[in-house]
Amino acid sequence: MSTLADKVQLELMQAIENDELVLPTLPEVALKVREAAEDPDVSISTLAKVIGNDTALTARIIKVVNSPLLRTSREINDLQMAISRLGINYTSNLATGLAMEQMFQATTDVVDRKMREVWNKSTEIAAISHVLCRNFTRLPADQATLAGLIHQIGILPILTYAEEHSALLSDSISLNHVIDRIHPLIGEKILRAWDFPDPIAIVPGQHLDFSRVSEKVDYVDIVQVATLQSFIGTSHPYTQLDWNQIPAFAKLGLDPNTLLQEDEDLSAAMDAAMSMLQ
Repeated sequence: MSTLADKVQLELMQAIENDELVLPTLPEVALKVREAAEDPDVSISTLAKVIGNDTALTARIIKVVNSPLLRTSREINDLQMAISRLGINYTSNLATGLAMEQMFQATTDVVDRKMREVWNKSTEIAAISHVLCRNFTRLPADQATLAGLIHQIGILPILTYAEEHSALLSDSISLNHVIDRIHPLIGEKILRAWDFPDPIAIVPGQHLDFSRVSEKVDYVDIVQVATLQSFIGTSHPYTQLDWNQIPAFAKLGLDPNTLLQEDEDLSAAMDAAMSMLQ
């Protein structure tokens, strides 16, 4: 790794250890949605009022409920009906994840492009995670979708740092080295600061540990397999790994040599999930 990357990594790690790294805060609408959903007696109309204050998010929720993956014979155009159809927990997790797109914006073109790239990849992995979860586990698919959307959240503070340090910004190789090395650690720290539940909070920090073994299938396994599947057909280093040696596939009951894209139903479901989240 370059001297610059070493220096930046050291600075960021020290900032993390000393609690000096400025962590991003959840968008206000996501905070309010999560706060409302934590009330066991929350009503659909109350949650609809919270989400309804954000026109763009309202439109996204209605788009999701009418997507090929979830729609019924009747089109839904009303937010309360959409929440009733999805359920309060599903709506809350989806709204939280989708609201985070607001955070992936920057003041410089270079960083803005990088943030768009990160968000688009996260959306792709969230879509694959959704399909894997629904077809190969009994876990709630909305949680898997949220895990996919937030698993790279640790990249945000690094890009914010880069915006303020032109030397790093102009050296894309060093920047990518720093991101690859420490975004999982920062990501887990952010989610714990946001009080995300443990099964989701551990995803950023553990999803790239390809030798990881746990008692039963969890969201780390799902996001890990989704990440690997997302690079099929590319020259990414992950495609050079021996996937037969990665425990997450076996825990999902998946043959690593079978491509999800070759299964017509799963491929269609992934396309539908992708369009649902865009």
